[in-house]
Amino acid sequence: MSEASRDLAQKLQTTMSNHNDPQLIKAALPGYMLMLESFIDEEEPDTDMLLAAAEMYIAYSGAFIEDTDRQKKLSERGFDYAKPAVCQHNEEFCELKSSDYAGFLTLLEQVEEDDVAVLATFGVAWGNWLKANSDDFNAIADLPKVTRLMERLVAIEDDFQQGNGHLYLGLIHSLTPPAVGGKPELAKQHFERAIELSEGKNLMVKVTYAQQYARMMFDQELHDQLLNEVLAADPVVPDLTLNNTLAQQAAQQLLASAEDYF
Repeated sequence: MSEASRDLAQKLQTTMSNHNDPQLIKAALPGYMLMLESFIDEEEPDTDMLLAAAEMYIAYSGAFIEDTDRQKKLSERGFDYAKPAVCQHNEEFCELKSSDYAGFLTLLEQVEEDDVAVLATFGVAWGNWLKANSDDFNAIADLPKVTRLMERLVAIEDDFQQGNGHLYLGLIHSLTPPAVGGKPELAKQHFERAIELSEGKNLMVKVTYAQQYARMMFDQELHDQLLNEVLAADPVVPDLTLNNTLAQQAAQQLLASAEDYF
């Protein structure tokens, strides 16, 4: 039963990621999420099912939800699935969220290659929760941990998830301008590496690069170049079609507002 549930979860994720109609997925995804949750055994939850549920909530809240209160609820639910998954994978990792920074760094030293996939989902769920709770100082205090976790994963497996580790690090390092401690040049390096590792096929990398870095640096030439490349690209790529379709929609909106921004 557990194996059949895992197989269904994987098929649902594959179907979703290869669809080219975001509105259909937005309407259908809540039903998928509730069905997936119903397959999780509360007494003996399967790690893969917990991760699948976390990834569904990350995708849904990140791509489709704009209401702040709903983002907080849904991102927390996703994080609540990721935490026991990483704990089941390695008991010592249960303390990643709660430990002090020194203890956290000690735990990171134990991370090995076979931990990367689980910790990547955990890290993205954590970052998604942090973003939704950016008005809470206690949540923002976790940002150095999320950053170090992603840096550790990239150091171990540079190309995990076709460069998504570099995408998240680019986003993190471009959250604040250089005048208040931001690291835009480091962000640029990570965005460029993410483009390289995905062979330019993950269009959301270029959109995020334009929105976060180019706008922060008031580099309209780079901004428009990246977004026009996104609009000119074929969005149909295995496991990236939905992501790319959303990226093209975002690119159109960013270009439309460029004149007012710059």
